Amino acid sequence: MATNDSEYHKQCMQRFIDLANTMKNEGVPTRVISAALMTASGVYTTYTVAGNSGGLNESGIDKVTDAYRQNLLNIQQAKREELQQKQQQQ
Repeated sequence: MATNDSEYHKQCMQRFIDLANTMKNEGVPTRVISAALMTASGVYTTYTVAGNSGGLNESGIDKVTDAYRQNLLNIQQAKREELQQKQQQQ
């Protein structure tokens, strides 16, 4: 069981990836799975900020967009570093 937000984050992320892989193995196209995950994330992000009956205003959308962009940049940087390490080990 996770004891802090970072551990919870890793566990939740892995559960989403496992579910996505299950759907892929069931024949759902990966582009559909990816789009559905983005949509679900957007819906849930809106819920966490605005509740069930509200929505994001323009500045809220900008903040979420910036957060997604930064997260994607971090992921790509980590992937590049991982590839570099593998190449150096060869």
